[in-house]
Amino acid sequence: MNHLTKLFSLTIIFLLLLMPVSATCNVIIITDPSGEDPNGAAAGSMSFAENMFQSTFLMSKEGGYCVLSGGSSNETPRLGAIVETMAELENNATPTQAASIASKYNGTRIMSGGQKVGAAVGGYFSAYVITVSDDDVITVTPYSSGIATLPAGQRGAIIHLRNTVGNPLYGSADSVRKDVAIMIGKMIRDGYEAPTILSEAFGYVATNAGEKYGGGGLNLASGLSTGDMFTPTEMNSTGYVMNEGYTKSCENCGWSVGFPSAEQYTNCPIDNSQLKTIIAYQALKKEITVSKDTIIVSTYGSDDFGISETTKEIVRSSVKKNGYDANSISSSINKAIDNGYLIGVNYVEPKDINIKESSKAVGVYFTPLASDRTSPPWDLPISSFILDIIGNVQTAIGVIIILLVAFRTTLLNALRKK
Repeated sequence: MNHLTKLFSLTIIFLLLLMPVSATCNVIIITDPSGEDPNGAAAGSMSFAENMFQSTFLMSKEGGYCVLSGGSSNETPRLGAIVETMAELENNATPTQAASIASKYNGTRIMSGGQKVGAAVGGYFSAYVITVSDDDVITVTPYSSGIATLPAGQRGAIIHLRNTVGNPLYGSADSVRKDVAIMIGKMIRDGYEAPTILSEAFGYVATNAGEKYGGGGLNLASGLSTGDMFTPTEMNSTGYVMNEGYTKSCENCGWSVGFPSAEQYTNCPIDNSQLKTIIAYQALKKEITVSKDTIIVSTYGSDDFGISETTKEIVRSSVKKNGYDANSISSSINKAIDNGYLIGVNYVEPKDINIKESSKAVGVYFTPLASDRTSPPWDLPISSFILDIIGNVQTAIGVIIILLVAFRTTLLNALRKK
């Protein structure tokens, strides 16, 4: 079984455990269909609805394409559409062929695409297809259900947007969809990279259409993902608000802290400089944009909220200062544990840091603390054997004191008689 099949199998198992989930904003953007730009294609999903898990935006790093799902149906037909779509893509189907499968499943939407293969949306949707010609002419075309395609080799994008029932901004989707489509076209024409355009589109949709919960984003050219940065941590809850603060960071030393803990800080505890607030859609851009300073950090062993994000910032800061050195990285992480920035995990050792410098990747393997501890036991410069002896002596002294207090009258009378 290849890596892609394993990914899809795990995804299917995960989807079976979910309540109904619907992404109401799906976007695929292709700024460089030649495949040369590592930031030449991006995609992502958001919604006002609950349960926005990563299953609504799947990516094959090997194939360089994604599958975005949504619609008004419950999870059963959507699951069927996703499974069939993925099977077709494994057999080299085009995005148009893959997305057209959604029409067989009532109320379901499938969007699929990649940097070199173009993009398409099929099934139940309200979308614009944006194209930008070689001479920078922007064309924005509306489509409603059926199939809509961005041809391979074409700069452009597809954006689907509808409002979720219960959204206070219900009814805004039609105008916002058109505004964002035009904005995307202008940004492609002006040379912005795909992750940047996706980020700005998310910020606009979240603010003006209210479909504001992650979800997340993908860099289809380089295989980067926001993972579970913005998806909900509990069932039947909404994801992270994409147009609100996500972290506060120090531009001088790289120290950062995520919300809600960030609310306690105005200045950096290291150099006292004023912290900068990073909005969630801006954090998305940073996470999936490849630059000369890009460091891909993965965490394992703990899914506790904040562990992944805080570790990424710590590792990136350590690498910038000391290079890809396991000792320095582990020392920085352990200092963060001591200072209470990482909670619920044990200290790490250099052997727990997996470094692949050639691909600018660092993996950190945590061990969760037992018995609901929030911090590791102190590493005192004295053996536990000696501590046991001291403890036993203290216990003995305590018992003697108790006996003296209990029998003080008897002892005093005995001394007087003598």
